[in-house]
Amino acid sequence: MVRGFVTSVVLALGMPSLATAETMSFGDSIGLLARSCGAEIVANCRGVNPDSTRLKECLSRNRDVLSQQCLSDYLTAFDAIQKRVAARVTVANACQREIVKVCGGSTKETSKSIPCLVSTPKGISNNCLKAVDEAGYR
Repeated sequence: MVRGFVTSVVLALGMPSLATAETMSFGDSIGLLARSCGAEIVANCRGVNPDSTRLKECLSRNRDVLSQQCLSDYLTAFDAIQKRVAARVTVANACQREIVKVCGGSTKETSKSIPCLVSTPKGISNNCLKAVDEAGYR
């Protein structure tokens, strides 16, 4: 039983995720968390700041009283939030040339160039467009 579990975890971590091309929006992640864990959050995490780190810690501490649905979905929701945050950081790296050359912006203020990157498909590389899509800007 334990060997089968360990094998499945190793395989799951070693295989590339099929969802790497898409990230779940922040709203969808929070919606999943609210649907699956709303009652558990109210019952066990009252007074906890609603930021993702503290809420995840609270749910982890209270795993023994969580419903099966919450157990299966809360890690997915928090993982999706982290992927979206990472995707937004990636935009600055993937779109450096476009931010400076096409949009006339600064890589230190990537967020100011996002409207330009989204509305100007000419001169934007495929890597940059992919990063913008994964970050949820388009």
